[in-house]
Amino acid sequence: MSFKPFKNFLFGFAFSPSLKANVYEVTRLASYFNANLIFVHVGEKTKEKELSFKNLLNKSPLKPKNIKTHWTEGDPVKTLIKTCLDFNIDLLLLGALKREKLVTFYLGSIARKLTRRAPCSVLLMLNPSVERHPCKHIVVNGFDSPQTKDTVEASFYFGNTIGAEKITLVEEIDESRVNVSVNDDKSLREATVKKEKINREEKMRVSDLVKKIPLAQKHSLKWDTQSIFGRRGYSIGHYARIVRADLLIMNAQEESTYINRFFPKDLEHILAELPTDVLIIQS
Repeated sequence: MSFKPFKNFLFGFAFSPSLKANVYEVTRLASYFNANLIFVHVGEKTKEKELSFKNLLNKSPLKPKNIKTHWTEGDPVKTLIKTCLDFNIDLLLLGALKREKLVTFYLGSIARKLTRRAPCSVLLMLNPSVERHPCKHIVVNGFDSPQTKDTVEASFYFGNTIGAEKITLVEEIDESRVNVSVNDDKSLREATVKKEKINREEKMRVSDLVKKIPLAQKHSLKWDTQSIFGRRGYSIGHYARIVRADLLIMNAQEESTYINRFFPKDLEHILAELPTDVLIIQS
């Protein structure tokens, strides 16, 4: 596997009402991955805070062997990014907030900046819980992109580790690729035939990526592909919401080039209104 397994986790915590659920969630995840876990609080350190957090951590029923807690002050974004680099972090965990009196979720300015600038993969958690809620269905982007190979590998690795049941690889296809004006029965048939051809090509492309993954990483997971004609980023988020996926896995933002200069907008659609927990894979 060219994808690097997650061995070092980091969670930046604040003393909020959701702290207990977040602590239980990230310690549980780090335990599944047998990973080192670093908690970072950017803010004033007091004896009361230190004792409160230590007691909470001690009560967490499932913990990895290696846990460290760092207390520091400074700009939260710069400090957490530097800490990720200093400790060779593979996965940065961030909590998403529920809008008041609404069922949608959003990222605060700090979390949004961290998501865009993190030097590692990022997991956005919508519903951290004290009691475990199993992740059953994972939706993964199957974009035609150099990063997608690592993202697909990561999805099977992640899914197997947390005991997921199913993975759906979604190929989002821009309608402009059909390039047929539908104004009569003949043009409708032409558009349908072209869509079917593109659909077959996309399924073969994604299936070839899965074939290259070692059997040990995929034998216990059911997987399928799904083609969607629509706007990239927006369509996959909508699909994940409709099928009630437990996790959406996406490529990280790519460097801007002539070919992929529109790619940053893909993640913006997702971050604007999170459909579920989102894992962003940094190659």
